Amino acid sequence: QVSLVESGGGLVQAGGSLRLSCAASGRTNIMHDMGWFRQAPGKEREFVAAIRWIGGDTYYGDSVKGRFTISRDHAKGTLYLRMNSLKPDDTAVYYCAATKSPILVVTKSTPYDYWGQGTQVTVSS
Repeated sequence: QVSLVESGGGLVQAGGSLRLSCAASGRTNIMHDMGWFRQAPGKEREFVAAIRWIGGDTYYGDSVKGRFTISRDHAKGTLYLRMNSLKPDDTAVYYCAATKSPILVVTKSTPYDYWGQGTQVTVSS
């Protein structure tokens, strides 16, 4: 079993930056791909970014391309999301997710096996 714990959320003004972290514990050796998703009130869960644990290929949602950067630290078992030029539309609960086997489509939430509890990001205008 894998446990994921997000941190780093908070309140920031538009144009500001935040870095989210996702610490993995447990059987992290079985993790493959990891991603960030977000969900705003009244909206569906949205893909933000993903990274292949092996190889490091990255993927981004259209709304965050050029502003957000996903990265991971194998040694620490930690996933990061650097968020720059934040906008009020980025306000949401951000979730970290991981798979226990390679997946073809990293932008869909259903293939992910493990989820964190989420961290709130609020961007004021």
